[in-house]
Amino acid sequence: MSSANICLYGLAHSVIVALGLSAGLGFVHVGHERSFVYDVADLYKAETSIPISFEVVARGSSNVENDVRHCMRDLFASGDILQRMVSDICFLLSEDGESDFENPDVSILKLWDDKDGEIDSGKLYLPDDDDENIQ
Repeated sequence: MSSANICLYGLAHSVIVALGLSAGLGFVHVGHERSFVYDVADLYKAETSIPISFEVVARGSSNVENDVRHCMRDLFASGDILQRMVSDICFLLSEDGESDFENPDVSILKLWDDKDGEIDSGKLYLPDDDDENIQ
């Protein structure tokens, strides 16, 4: 089951980072740098990692960890879990409990700058000529 859960944590972490969220933003799990990863993964364990783990063991596999990872990979390749995970995270973090995953309001996304505070995202910010070159 540990191998299956690690695969699920990897997918959840990837989705969280791709959405620009903090992996440490925990609601149920707190105090860990991947608290939100564990929170999100817990939503899918009952339908993914738990049944796959027991199924592989019931088949009498000689290499349980490897077979579990392959089964999880095949499940993720279908795309259903990935798409649902993105949609569910957007829903959970929406203000009104409704997710507009197809048309997200990106105007609310901001970046933080030490000098100016909040600044608009989606722009290329280059240093001024008098600033040091950034490499």
